[in-house]
Amino acid sequence: MKDKHRKKTAQDREALLHPDPGHGNGHTSEATIPGIAYAEDLNVDKLTAGDFDGKQLREAYRTMLLARRLDEKMLTLLKQGKGFFHAGCAGHEAAQAAIGMYVQPGHDWFCMYYRDLCISLSVGMTARDTLLAHLAKANDPSSGGRQMSQHYGARELNIVAASSSVGSQFLPALGFAMAVQRRGEDAFVYVSAGEGATSQGAFHEALNWASRIKAPVLFFVQDNKFAISVPVQDQIAGGTPYKLAAGYEGLKRIRVDGTDFFKMAAASRRAIEHIRSGQGPVCLVADVVRLFPHSSSDNHAKYRSSEELSEAQEVDPLLLMEMTLIEEGVLDVHAVEEMEQEIRKELDEAAAWALEQSDPTPESATRHVLFEGDLGIDYEASEPTGEPMVMVDAVNAALKEEMARDEHVIVYGEDVAGEKGGVFKATRDLTDLFGADRCFNSPLAEASVVGTAMGLAASGYTPVVEIQFADYIWPAMQHIRSQVSSLRYRSNNKWSCPMVIRVPSGGYIHGGLYHSQNIEAMFAHFPGLQVAMPSIASDAKGLLKTAIRSQDPILFLEHKALYRLAAARTPVADENGYLPFGKARVAREGSDLTIVTWGMIVHKSTHAANRLEREDNVSAEIIDIRTMLPLDMETILASVNKTNRVLIAYEDHEFMGFGAEIAARIADEAFALLDAPVRRLGSAFTYVPFSGPLEKAVLPQDEDIYIAARGLLDY
Repeated sequence: MKDKHRKKTAQDREALLHPDPGHGNGHTSEATIPGIAYAEDLNVDKLTAGDFDGKQLREAYRTMLLARRLDEKMLTLLKQGKGFFHAGCAGHEAAQAAIGMYVQPGHDWFCMYYRDLCISLSVGMTARDTLLAHLAKANDPSSGGRQMSQHYGARELNIVAASSSVGSQFLPALGFAMAVQRRGEDAFVYVSAGEGATSQGAFHEALNWASRIKAPVLFFVQDNKFAISVPVQDQIAGGTPYKLAAGYEGLKRIRVDGTDFFKMAAASRRAIEHIRSGQGPVCLVADVVRLFPHSSSDNHAKYRSSEELSEAQEVDPLLLMEMTLIEEGVLDVHAVEEMEQEIRKELDEAAAWALEQSDPTPESATRHVLFEGDLGIDYEASEPTGEPMVMVDAVNAALKEEMARDEHVIVYGEDVAGEKGGVFKATRDLTDLFGADRCFNSPLAEASVVGTAMGLAASGYTPVVEIQFADYIWPAMQHIRSQVSSLRYRSNNKWSCPMVIRVPSGGYIHGGLYHSQNIEAMFAHFPGLQVAMPSIASDAKGLLKTAIRSQDPILFLEHKALYRLAAARTPVADENGYLPFGKARVAREGSDLTIVTWGMIVHKSTHAANRLEREDNVSAEIIDIRTMLPLDMETILASVNKTNRVLIAYEDHEFMGFGAEIAARIADEAFALLDAPVRRLGSAFTYVPFSGPLEKAVLPQDEDIYIAARGLLDY
């Protein structure tokens, strides 16, 4: 019976994987692919069992078998109430095991997705590692129980801790490849996904940039014809990701039957040789089958017919590999059964061992959100006694000093390089001073800028990237939240992402709806990110230098209206001057009223405070918080304790602005000290209009702050 099933497998697999139009399962209109691969761009030689030694083939088969039995073991544990989630690799094993024969663990880099069990085993992870992750144990090497199971990670093997966001791995993978190029290595980056992920814009952004710079990336698309329940014909124009990848000059493509280990090995070997030789990226599309539901939370019988599910089992790559190895004399039935028994025993023992391991302690739940060590910075080394400069020059000076200090600091973004030096000139001269490899222009794609910076940062560089206007950061928000800010936490401190995202923000420049936004409240909600907004030149220089030395991702907001404002022009410290994050500045001493503020409103509050003193004999203290994450509540509360009245003034919408958090904290921690309610003053809950009179009506003005302060004093 088993032999008959194997014969049917060999006969029917082409028709099932690549059906003609009108075939029963109707997944794609692509006709049967002739030969071992549809390889328009790269010629692929044929490989057979005779091209490998027996040990290699037995090891590959064993890895495939181990992956399959591990999937089954985890599903069994789930049914027993042990574990929380499972996403299976079954049907993808041959494709992954074949690539695994040509990788170099610890030398190459791996940005995997949740079906990459077999390749993770090929690279060096173990069954115990997988079961620890499945059971969310404290010593789970992928995440310490913080991330869902099947999200593989191993620092020593260069397997990057995975995010769950579909397609978010493509651009970080490109960043790792850029780091490989900078080091002059022959390594490559493996990044994989299902066919559904190729609908994401990040896939196309990564293909574009990688093709342009000949990045050493293998874009491995495992096309099992379903993105959860959505069939490929509802997902992809042309029915295959292979066609989507056409048109990128410099990108080579291969489409291959991923259920056939030998065809897959031939395609993998050719692709990886091409990449390692410096000839650029390859998009390798493997047609595979998904033998299990999308995940343990899915029931694929609701959208796949019983006939189709039966047909999928008939192209099982594990059975095909077993049949071939027996036919070639590499294995016999006895050896297969012996290997089965050995693996089942290994997994029973591994599961019993894993179940006995400790769960994470509740106290550890909030660990490793941020770097917990000492940056080794002497914040008292230099006072701001140098020549006064405007804020944009202070930013430029900080970049020059830090790039001179550390050759791993690199600057890129839209329009930052060459004579242009940024639309505000903050990056002028950097290309001339440090070369085009350390200050360069990126494509106009914010997700690409931030996503690649994550890979560069995680592999040893310190990227300082610029988003030209805060209003255009939103395409990058996915990567800031899903990749950048959570990397340390989701890897249980195995990986870090030290990078700076410089963002000109704010209004008062007649910029209209799309050049005036304030974004600090939105991003201050992201654990693992630090957020700063200086209001004077000395703070801009000192905080930016510290940001570049940080071990965490920093969102560094630079108010556009302050770049050349005379009031923000101050003396700055020399190259040894650094300022700590989380330490507010008392911008003006006072005793009757506290104004807590930041950015442009520091200066408007100063105008209002001067008027209060001149006209009303009132002494107002101004606290410039400088950083939202971390927030210096100690300085704020000390001021409230002195004045007993507090106004929080800021440029963003008053409704749901960052001032609401400060107000809540004051009410919670200093209620008994207050002689009046905490008052907020922000912009109207509307967009910032272009017209001068309209902009003035929406954004807080000196008069508004004065009136709000007077109201508190009169309470």
